[in-house]
Amino acid sequence: MVRDKVMRKLREGQFLRAARGILHTPPVQAADDGVILFSMIGTKVLLPYLVAVKSLHAHLRRGRVVILDDGTLTAADKAVLARHLDHPRIIPIASVETGPCPRGGTWERLLTILDLRRDAYVIQLDSDTVTLGPVPEIADAIAAGRSFTLRGGTDAEILPMDEVSARARASAGPGRVHVQSAIEQAMEAMAIPGHPGLRYARGCSGFAGFAPAPSGRALAEAFSVEAERLIGRARWEEWGSEQVTSNFVIANDPDALLLPYDRYMNYWNEPIAAGTGFAHFVGTFRYHGGAYAAAARAVIAALGR
Repeated sequence: MVRDKVMRKLREGQFLRAARGILHTPPVQAADDGVILFSMIGTKVLLPYLVAVKSLHAHLRRGRVVILDDGTLTAADKAVLARHLDHPRIIPIASVETGPCPRGGTWERLLTILDLRRDAYVIQLDSDTVTLGPVPEIADAIAAGRSFTLRGGTDAEILPMDEVSARARASAGPGRVHVQSAIEQAMEAMAIPGHPGLRYARGCSGFAGFAPAPSGRALAEAFSVEAERLIGRARWEEWGSEQVTSNFVIANDPDALLLPYDRYMNYWNEPIAAGTGFAHFVGTFRYHGGAYAAAARAVIAALGR
């Protein structure tokens, strides 16, 4: 256990040394073109975030940056962000009202995105992601006004709610299940007035696009109220409920897109195939094999040209 923690810190240090090169790359030139690149960050993820957002912008060539400050960004951090990201808008997390939805667990992030999408196409980007190559599917989704999400796994698909519940019950193990499984099992009992034929997909909110919609956060709030009714407030406030809601909102947008997993992947300590455009270095294996550091070095070298 102790050895594992030491190894993780050593690998994290290796990554951060590689990521420091992002500070020597040219700044982003923002464009008020209807696209927002959005993330919630704090001081601990400043360098990986810059790798994430600069690598995406380099391939997308669209948008301006908006940041939700988790409360830890320092004056020095904000100066770095201003210099590298063309003076992004920074929103304090304490200013975000969550209404009937939980607080914490990245709910402020999702609700801010849904407020912003009233007037723009908003791309949610986690700091532990790297855009490795061209992303034509993202450009096409923006042009077509389609929302998208990273798949949670290769078999993810958009399904009717009753089928979601049946699959969740069939795959649930004994004992207490994660909040995601708990609400998925209960989805067949959901009823939101004015929204027949509800759907859901097991996506990953680490990378998701929200097409412009005047309704803002209304559907997410209605879903949250129903979820709380079905599984209880305490369960619904657990970590992971925000991702479930993000998945639900996107699945019920018109012609929503689940990104092809062979090009937009979650990293599970497996080789990154040639032609992969985007990788999400999830916490479990984030620093294994040096893949994250290698990806950061590669995009930094490309950005510096």
